[in-house]
Amino acid sequence: MWQHNYLPVGDSLALSSLVAAIPIFTLLIMLAVVRKAAWISALTGLAAAVAVALFAYRMPVPLVVSTVFFGAAQGLFPIGWVVFTAVLLYNITVKTGKFEVVKNSIGSLTDDRRLQALLIAFAFGAFIEGAAGFGTPVAVSAAMLTGLGFSSFYAGGICLLANTAPVAFGSIGIPVLTLQRVTGLPLQSLSAGVGRICAPISLIIPAYLVLVMGGWKALRGVLPAAIVCGVAFSGTQFLVSNFLGPELVDILASLAALGGLVIMLKVWKPKDEFHFPGDGPIPVRPHVSVGETLLAWSPFILLVVCVLVWSPFVLKPVLSKQNVIINWPGLHNLVQTTAPVSATAAPYGARYTFEWLSAAGTACLLAAILSAVVLRMSATTFFGVLGSTVRQLVFAELTIGTVLGLAILMNYSGATGTLGMAFAGTGAIFPFFSALLGWLGVFLTGSDTSANALFGNLQVVTANQLHMNPILMASANSSGGVMGKMISLQSVAVASAATAMTSADESKLFRFTLRHSVFLACMIGLVVMFYAYVMPGWAP
Repeated sequence: MWQHNYLPVGDSLALSSLVAAIPIFTLLIMLAVVRKAAWISALTGLAAAVAVALFAYRMPVPLVVSTVFFGAAQGLFPIGWVVFTAVLLYNITVKTGKFEVVKNSIGSLTDDRRLQALLIAFAFGAFIEGAAGFGTPVAVSAAMLTGLGFSSFYAGGICLLANTAPVAFGSIGIPVLTLQRVTGLPLQSLSAGVGRICAPISLIIPAYLVLVMGGWKALRGVLPAAIVCGVAFSGTQFLVSNFLGPELVDILASLAALGGLVIMLKVWKPKDEFHFPGDGPIPVRPHVSVGETLLAWSPFILLVVCVLVWSPFVLKPVLSKQNVIINWPGLHNLVQTTAPVSATAAPYGARYTFEWLSAAGTACLLAAILSAVVLRMSATTFFGVLGSTVRQLVFAELTIGTVLGLAILMNYSGATGTLGMAFAGTGAIFPFFSALLGWLGVFLTGSDTSANALFGNLQVVTANQLHMNPILMASANSSGGVMGKMISLQSVAVASAATAMTSADESKLFRFTLRHSVFLACMIGLVVMFYAYVMPGWAP
């Protein structure tokens, strides 16, 4: 059995930490400085992690190879499976033309720019984040706002700011699922932890969004709507994340916010009017019947129903009996963790659970197939969309598998343990920096899922070193990360592409979102500090 050595370089924590961080620095430099594609950056980071494991930590070659494949398998299934099926469902809606109906059904509710921002950038964007994620909500929402007459810059900026509250539970809860895979902590506890941190911030995001758009005067005019939107979203986010799990948090919270705003607009209208500089004309929208609107929304309704049926409270316990559990060959119990990362020397298990039937992605696939039937899509067209979705996501899936391989290799080689010992030096203020570490990870990788894969277990190791709540610290990583999404290079590029923004406006957009990103990330850090020291009993 191969044993961990957390001080492999000169028996020095400082030198060992610098070497352990080489894969992370490599990945971040490739993304932010060299500006290579995410999949190229991930492969380069993985190569660096392999080199560190072999030459610094002296991990045997067979263990390194087995560990990389173990991590990649977890990345591709169930994580990549959910991403694929969620995007497939969205593509079916687009291909059948029903997404235009969905878009117009929201845009026709009001011509007030502030309310359109709440409805589309915040509520509907959160819905798309929950259903597909991975850049889709910013692209879709920004394009919708531009189509409604918003200037390219404001459409992109508003959607980037709005795409914060739902990110931690995006794409059917993939970031939290990834966090659980990396840390081994209970999924429901992590879901509750992320929900309890994010909900207080989600409460103020709608009002903050309008405030940024037009100042206090603009906010006063629609304050009742901002309150309804914030309370509906954050309240549902809190309840679903704590009592149902991570899969449907964004979908149900966004529907609650949309429903609250729709009901409110039936009985209330703002007394003033608000327009942006450079506003375009209000487009003429075709009339669509209630039946056509419901048909257009049916794929997402089916998604909610299928994921609910697959939940732990309905079919999941039965479906889970079909899971295939594999003691990963060449790795399971062949690595030994040691003090101080673990209390005593213990074998490091490596069990892979193949949830072919009980995975949320399988529920999404069923929803996609049913949607094709309901929307009367021919089999030929369906398989055409299936093929185009495969081509669309090849590099995204490669990135997910590679990043998980990198993260798991750092865990099993001992590099994560070394970094955790180093971060323990921040002492009492670690809860604040815990959130900022997640923020940094998403800023540079563009993905809360990737940031959780990279830093999730590091948070747990550091928390254990400091005798803090590991679930709270792991949750802080995902929660803090959501505020880095608006300034990630990928998100800015998506927003500019979706709105046909000029290159000058693209750099201006980054500067516009940066200060808000830093401020909101610090707010998350303060919430984590509150749970850690003021009300620790409220943390999961």
